[in-house]
Amino acid sequence: MEKILLLDSNSIMNRAFYALPPLTNSEGIHTNAVYGFVNMLFKLYEEIKPDYVVAAFDRKAPTFRHTEYADYKAGRKKMPPELAEQFPIIKEVFEAMGIKKFEIDGYEADDLIGTLATFSERNGLEVYILTGDRDALQLASDNIKVIITKKGVSEKEIYDRNRMIEDYGVTPQEFIDVKGLMGDSSDNIPGVPGIGEKTAFKLIQTYKSIENLLTNIDEVSGKKLKENLMNYREQAIFSKKLATIITEVPIDMDIDDIKSKETSNHEALRKLFFKLQFKSLIDKIPHEKIQEAEGTIEASSNIEIISISSAKELQNLLENIKEDEISYWNFDIIHKDFYTKTAIKEIYIAADDKVYTLDIDILEKDENFFKNLKRFLENETFKKVCYDSKNAYTALSKYEIDLKGVIFDIMVAAYLIDASKGDYPLVTLINEYLGEDPMSLGAQGAVAANGYMTKLYEILNKKLHEEDMDELFYNMELPLTKVLSSMEVLGFKVDREVLNTLGIKFKEEIETTQKEIFDMAGEEFNISSPKQLGKILFEKLDLPVIKKTKTGYSTNAEVLEQLQDKHPIIDKITYYRQLTKLNSTYIEGLRNVIDEDGCIHSSFNQTVTTTGRLSSTEPNLQNIPIKYEMGREIRKIFIPFTTDSVILSADYSQIELRVLAHIAKDDNMISAFKENIDIHTKTASEVFRVPLEEVTKLMRGRAKAVNFGIVYGISDFSLSKDLKITKKEAKEYIDIYFDRYPGIKEYLNGIISVARENGYVKTILNRRRAIPEINASNKVVRSLGERLAMNAPIQGSAADIIKLAMVKVYNELRDNKLKSKLILQVHDELIVNVHLDELERVQRIVKEAMEGVLELLVPLETDMHTGKDWYEAK
Repeated sequence: MEKILLLDSNSIMNRAFYALPPLTNSEGIHTNAVYGFVNMLFKLYEEIKPDYVVAAFDRKAPTFRHTEYADYKAGRKKMPPELAEQFPIIKEVFEAMGIKKFEIDGYEADDLIGTLATFSERNGLEVYILTGDRDALQLASDNIKVIITKKGVSEKEIYDRNRMIEDYGVTPQEFIDVKGLMGDSSDNIPGVPGIGEKTAFKLIQTYKSIENLLTNIDEVSGKKLKENLMNYREQAIFSKKLATIITEVPIDMDIDDIKSKETSNHEALRKLFFKLQFKSLIDKIPHEKIQEAEGTIEASSNIEIISISSAKELQNLLENIKEDEISYWNFDIIHKDFYTKTAIKEIYIAADDKVYTLDIDILEKDENFFKNLKRFLENETFKKVCYDSKNAYTALSKYEIDLKGVIFDIMVAAYLIDASKGDYPLVTLINEYLGEDPMSLGAQGAVAANGYMTKLYEILNKKLHEEDMDELFYNMELPLTKVLSSMEVLGFKVDREVLNTLGIKFKEEIETTQKEIFDMAGEEFNISSPKQLGKILFEKLDLPVIKKTKTGYSTNAEVLEQLQDKHPIIDKITYYRQLTKLNSTYIEGLRNVIDEDGCIHSSFNQTVTTTGRLSSTEPNLQNIPIKYEMGREIRKIFIPFTTDSVILSADYSQIELRVLAHIAKDDNMISAFKENIDIHTKTASEVFRVPLEEVTKLMRGRAKAVNFGIVYGISDFSLSKDLKITKKEAKEYIDIYFDRYPGIKEYLNGIISVARENGYVKTILNRRRAIPEINASNKVVRSLGERLAMNAPIQGSAADIIKLAMVKVYNELRDNKLKSKLILQVHDELIVNVHLDELERVQRIVKEAMEGVLELLVPLETDMHTGKDWYEAK
């Protein structure tokens, strides 16, 4: 039996919009509803494999229900503009997918679906209806299955006639009578006062219909219920009418029209997905394959793909490249288990609409191959444009090739232009900026993509200039690729003996903490089981229940925080969780990533965060929790490369507050930093109205919370929770703070207005952060946008400063031919492996580089320490 899938488009769009966080493409177009809808549709294609798909839409024109009942859907919230703007887009997607669309004035999508469903069933089709509205359950039958989305669009339930009876105890037809009795607040269908869902189902299970119920009204028990049924009998019948889906809308169609497939346009759909930046969905679009000829492939874009199979062929190619000509490079890297075994699989060289592929597995057997390649790659006069140059530097270092002459990085430039994507595949950038689709070439599309890098370079370079990001790119981000690669290659040496000793210590501490928890609980249980922990906390210890889930009590971190002062067991459980996480991630976890050279080689990600901060993975050395001493002790594992070296840690002092003082131009805060007064003590003195010398440790701690809270747009409610004070006290702290630092208040208000007008904010060095949330109709989302607008210029500028410092420190160490090396960056801290005979010189270089990297209205200061390991240096 052939299958047809009917889409209740308005319902699914609404569900997807509220289920997913705000998403926008680089043009600021909202896309979350479309993305959620299409993603679910692709999943259904795989599961159901429909032969035909039809989409129904509501129209703005009033329906017959509005005509008969003026209050129909009255009071329903107006559709947010962020959702409304996505309906033309989903229709465009459907057109490209070959999905028929139906919408008729005077009828809702429900009625069109009801008509199409019954018509299709009569003509021998198996029908599936996708909707988020339970009203459609009345359409279920043996051959009509209703797919109800749950939890937004991530889960679903499928109902036919039998499933309806099993789950609800009524037939699909009887479900209409249930709706007539209970009404529907979302559609403003009145129903019968006093009758809720439970009573409505019970009555219809017994009497099968409203009409039969009213005929046998004397049998109904309950005086008030009987009175309401008598008094509102006509309203019940009318509500049933309003809730009934029409199955005979006058649509001019026949079964051949329904069954005729509209032609899907894969090329148009791919371009649309590129525009919308639906990266995860692009690969699901079929594409036509091209024929591969021997040696050379001629693509429709006039790009030739040519295989280089010998050192002689490579030499001939390189001899024909003129020194002033720009060559375009991409490196495809395979990582084999450990860092030191990383190998290159292929290298692509693109020039003059030709892409040359170098298969390393074949060519490395020729002893002259790497000599020729090294001579070319290390020649600075041959200027090179790369895609992901950091990985190129890192991979080539294994072959003792020092790549030089890189003048541009496509991936890094694309990240600066739009930092919100998090991922920048070359083919996506080609489609977005050039309107071309290399993947239409089939299997060779990814290779052919390298041939477009000339045009991409020209466009992205121009865009960087237009957005005043030349300095950011050429002075910081591009040279930083070399710095990050160097850090990856060097790694951070690990003391295995200390690691093993710490492993024993962690095991003992976990067991001790576990026993203390058991003693407090009066029994043993699985602390890691939320169900068992919930019973201990909320039943045995009778602590107040904060939050419940479908499976029982919630015991997440937020709940434990609210219970912190209710019982000493809470602190122990929090500590236990931290210990077990530290043990699995940094004790057991680090054992698995120590390379053959005894070092851990983390990967540094330059194009991931929206703030401009770096991140590290495999492992993440930037996120070792140091709240507890056991967490701090993990740093003892990390040691210098040699016995005649030490670890140097150089950390910016209060960098974000200094940036805030500079951006806000607040005289009071600027003078505090210039006079070298502790800013938290100064703030405490201002807020609590006491002389500097009378500021207590508690006062300073609270002032510190206010200082950093202001940077993140903290509210009086959040501050009151953080400091465990009343909301009124918290508001007073914030009000006094803004009274003493008026420039900061003015800045925060101003930057919100700038974000609202432009849709983005900028750092000191013009790094952009798009903030689409700032103009959202949803208050919660809009408030998030305001906080981001306040914080992004501060956090982003701090990120820019540390990156500039990294480049400067790296260059100074290299240019002075020092043995000491920069090996790690953690937020505002630089870690250097320093040879003892270079210590004073390196300390001076690092301090001068970090403090002189950018001129602000306040001085930049660094705290510097050395030690036999990272722990001691910190």
